[in-house]
Amino acid sequence: MPKSAIIPAGSGVPLAPFVPGTLADGVVYVSGTLPFDKDNNVVHVGDAAAQTRHVLEIIKNVIETAGGTMDDVTMNSIFITDWANYGAVNQVYAEYFPGEKPARFCIQCGLVKPDALIEIASVAHIGK
Repeated sequence: MPKSAIIPAGSGVPLAPFVPGTLADGVVYVSGTLPFDKDNNVVHVGDAAAQTRHVLEIIKNVIETAGGTMDDVTMNSIFITDWANYGAVNQVYAEYFPGEKPARFCIQCGLVKPDALIEIASVAHIGK
C-alpha cells in the first residue's frame, strides 16, 4: 500500500527516526506529538493547558497539510505525566473537538523530556 510522509512547513527535526504524520489509504496517522518548538525545546513549562493547545495546533497542522480537518480525527491517544493536569487538558481538548468527539484513551506515564506534561497521537480519516 502506498504511503506518504506528512511534514508541515517549518517542522523541526524529530528527536527519533519518525515523521510528524503518514498518509496511507485515506488515513492520517499523526505521530506522538509533544509540546516542543522546532528545536525540540519544551514550551510553556509548567502549564498543561498551554502545552495541550500547542500540541493540538501541531496535530491540526499535520492533518491540514494532509488535506483534512480536526473534524476528521477519529482517535486520540493521550499521555499525561500527572492526573492533576487532566482537567486542564480536557478543557483545551474540548475547544478542538466541540462537536462529536473522537474515540480516545488517556494514561499517566513518563515522557521523553521531564518538562513535557502531555503527548497526543491521533488518527484521522480524510478519505483521500
